[in-house]
Amino acid sequence: MDIYICVGSACHLKGSYEVIKKFQKVIEENPDSQVTLKSSFCLGECSDLVSVKVGDKIFSVSPDSAESFIKNLISNKSMVG
Repeated sequence: MDIYICVGSACHLKGSYEVIKKFQKVIEENPDSQVTLKSSFCLGECSDLVSVKVGDKIFSVSPDSAESFIKNLISNKSMVG
């Protein structure tokens, strides 16, 4: 599963690199998760939080919610559709 995290200006200011670090930590703790992190520029949803694209869906993730988001994603891959 590929996860794209926006590192453009707006998302960078909202903590995209903190989100990436938290995602990396959880992925390292779950080596069988088959998750690949990729950076992206502007996913078009910059008004709220950090934009994260999984499959065809774009989610808004904060540094505070990043760990629970990725854990939920790994355990419930059906949320990606």
